[in-house]
Amino acid sequence: MTLPRQRGMTEQAADTAIDQACKVLRLPTVRAEFRDAASRSAKDQLTYLGYLAELLLAECDDRARRRSERRIKAAGFPRDKSLRTFEYAANPNIDPAVVNTLAKCEWVKKGQPLCLIGDSGTGKSHLLIALGTEAAMAGHRVRYTLATKLVNELVEAADDKQLAKTIARYGRVDLLCIDELGYMELDRKGAELLFQVLTEREEKASVAIASNEAFGGWTKTFTDPRLCAAIVDRLTFGGNIIETGTDSYRFAQTRARAEQAGAG
Repeated sequence: MTLPRQRGMTEQAADTAIDQACKVLRLPTVRAEFRDAASRSAKDQLTYLGYLAELLLAECDDRARRRSERRIKAAGFPRDKSLRTFEYAANPNIDPAVVNTLAKCEWVKKGQPLCLIGDSGTGKSHLLIALGTEAAMAGHRVRYTLATKLVNELVEAADDKQLAKTIARYGRVDLLCIDELGYMELDRKGAELLFQVLTEREEKASVAIASNEAFGGWTKTFTDPRLCAAIVDRLTFGGNIIETGTDSYRFAQTRARAEQAGAG
């Protein structure tokens, strides 16, 4: 598409030309902001270069935000969780400094694993989703899944002769978040398929898991002792382990609200 170029065009014609050019060049933020930015620039006595810089930086910021939103959506998180809303005071087992260091995502860049171990209601899934979200915002490809869902998908892929393709797909993401590992026993086939995914990612891309079982109890999930030991090795070697404890702060909050309602 060729746009007409004119000298000495009216302000209305200029508005129309800019609007059309922004459509062609796919600059939605510039298109939405150029009039207001022009008014601000005139008020602040910005130069032409200053005005242009303001518009282009706004476009860049908005594109970065939209990319982050797409990566977060592609991760498949079941709900929104952020580190800002995590209640450290309710769970003194968790060191804010450790979590803040993890939020910088250096462990994802290095392909290191992360294990969040603790009872239900202690913040494991919150941290898993929040740290996964931080990784997506930092530009990493992230995928969230429940352990049982992942194993079921792998079993179906194996039956359909699509296993290599499915494992490769999970191998391409920078961070794989596996939630609720340990909530149910896996048969040998399921455990072996999960082991293949972990092996595909070993020392190349990060895996973060949340489990309600300490490592000593993983034999209830992975009934073959050797396979269990190999999986624990894959998920702990050179990685980070956060123990969230046994006291459910969700239960404590519910009880506190009930006590407040009773007192009222």
